[in-house]
Amino acid sequence: MKIFTAEQIRGWDRFTISNEPVSSIQLMERASEALSGWISENCKNHKKIAVFCGYGNNGGDGLAMARILYTKGFDVDIFVRYPKGKFSDDASVNLKRLRDLSGISVREFKEADDYNFDSKTVVIDALFGTGLSRPLEGIFEELVEVLNEKNCIKISVDVPSGLSADHIHETDHVVFKADYTLSFQCWKKTFLHPETGKYTGKVVILDIGLDERYEKTEATNSFVIDEKVIDGIFKPRQDFSHKGTYGKVTIAAGSYGKIGAAVLATKSALRTGAGLTFVMAPQCGYEILQTSCPEAMFIRGGKEWLENFESEDDSVYGIGPGLGTHENTAEGLLTFLKSYKKPVVLDADALNIISKDRQNLNLIPQRSIITPHPKEFERLFGSTENSFERLKLAHKKAAELNIYIVLKDHHTQIITPEGNVFYNITGNAGLAKGGSGDILTGILASFLAQGYSEEEACIMGVWLHGRAADLAAEKYSKESMLATDVINTFGDVFEELNRRTGMKL
Repeated sequence: MKIFTAEQIRGWDRFTISNEPVSSIQLMERASEALSGWISENCKNHKKIAVFCGYGNNGGDGLAMARILYTKGFDVDIFVRYPKGKFSDDASVNLKRLRDLSGISVREFKEADDYNFDSKTVVIDALFGTGLSRPLEGIFEELVEVLNEKNCIKISVDVPSGLSADHIHETDHVVFKADYTLSFQCWKKTFLHPETGKYTGKVVILDIGLDERYEKTEATNSFVIDEKVIDGIFKPRQDFSHKGTYGKVTIAAGSYGKIGAAVLATKSALRTGAGLTFVMAPQCGYEILQTSCPEAMFIRGGKEWLENFESEDDSVYGIGPGLGTHENTAEGLLTFLKSYKKPVVLDADALNIISKDRQNLNLIPQRSIITPHPKEFERLFGSTENSFERLKLAHKKAAELNIYIVLKDHHTQIITPEGNVFYNITGNAGLAKGGSGDILTGILASFLAQGYSEEEACIMGVWLHGRAADLAAEKYSKESMLATDVINTFGDVFEELNRRTGMKL
């Protein structure tokens, strides 16, 4: 799914109105029907609706939605800044339609002070949406501060008021803190970054029938990974194939006391379909690895830490989990990178070793995949003010080094050398535990070995990692799930993929 800016989304509206037999007021009605349909289905136990409307088309959506919800049997109260201010043409039409109905009260914002916001009330924010490009101020800022304190369900229409769709404001300011954001047609960039996404709650994308031709032709470099994207990448297992069909993986990992990381990465590569899997580890991990991963072959690379990195051109290397940063390990890794020219997957201590000297970045083979979390990224490339600036720097470094950067976060970002960014929306806070990154290293190396391109391996790997975590959380809870639980749900994800892409199991 493409991510568009607020201006592009307005262009999408105009294109639809110009190229289809639909007027702007009819398009507003479509949006309002989608909003009221979701609310009536999901808020059945909350019959009291308080809708706060601005002057623009976001407010018009709220007014039209209020009318529809009223006809569905909800008790609806509307709050506007009235009589001050001028409503947009479409909002004015919907305000008039409301006045033709008896039973809906239209109140002023100041009346919210004495309103009974009980536990059965749903507060709807239809103040600004994407129409506001600056922080809230005046009575709107005061109103949102009051509403944020209310202990009831809060829903924003399109974008929480006070939040830009495209960027982070430079200073702290008031933003409506929603439990749900019902947004139209596509994700907005700010929904996907930690500093701004914290205001959206659960994001629900509503299809309001905007013209598909605009989406296909309008350019962007930002995308959300959805099922349509994944189904286009996934390569089902072929009947007439053998282990050589699916490539060879070598996991270079582990040190004394950290062999578990090597186990997780190796199991992950095995469980995601690699034809042959080797694990290059120190001798101290031999018995553990041969016992826990009997399907993998062991390569001795040292005694208590890895120092000899054997090189084979027909194997894809995943390097870093539990590796440690011993000087012999560092020397061995850097020597390996100086001679090895094919893409590799680098994570954890491999990145920490490289970060000791910025010149080491030039040793990373072109088209390789690195998977830093924010702190590792900072060690590699320098500090930034926020995640938006970090993404900007990642764009620059991915292009300079001709590598793929998988920047791990709540919504992990994949930055390509060509300047595209793919946001992942699977996964949950249960992955915020040691071992989660080790699993991802194994997945990525496995997919590269199986013939996925670097971009495909990143997209498919990050999505599968998150989807498996979602299934694990359903079974074990976010608090209790372990990295091994995630590995054990890979099969369920592949079953889903095969069913969806039409393969018989």
